[in-house]
Amino acid sequence: MAPRTRNPGSDWLASCASDPVQVHRTWATDGLALIRAERRWVAVEADLMRSVHALQHIAPDRLGPLLVRPGEDLAWWLAPPYAEALLAGIPGLRVRPEGQPLRCPPAERYIDGLGWLEKPDGAGRLTDPAELGAAFDVRAACSRLPAAAFG
Repeated sequence: MAPRTRNPGSDWLASCASDPVQVHRTWATDGLALIRAERRWVAVEADLMRSVHALQHIAPDRLGPLLVRPGEDLAWWLAPPYAEALLAGIPGLRVRPEGQPLRCPPAERYIDGLGWLEKPDGAGRLTDPAELGAAFDVRAACSRLPAAAFG
């Protein structure tokens, strides 16, 4: 097998795991790595179509990795560990329990229907949970509309 070129986003993802070498070995065989990044980030689960819409409402400098599984209409936003407190009660968002692994492909490829719609950048940038919550919170979105929008 030819050696694969390393990608900064993939290297960052692997560094979040307890065994980065095993993550790279798994990816080298076109497998999905199970990554538990308990203290580095949390995965916020949402449906894919709402996530695509939310992408348009999050500033590019506040946007982090977004893992998607189109065949199941699912998406996972990587956000800071404190995100759960800010996202509690936002319809359509569920912070995965701490310690629950996320099945991840490398940043540069889709594997088994999973891929990065917004790729990890290698610097560890995560999605701002306040912006994510505002993009999903219909009540907040409606309060920002001008009165003329209501007729």
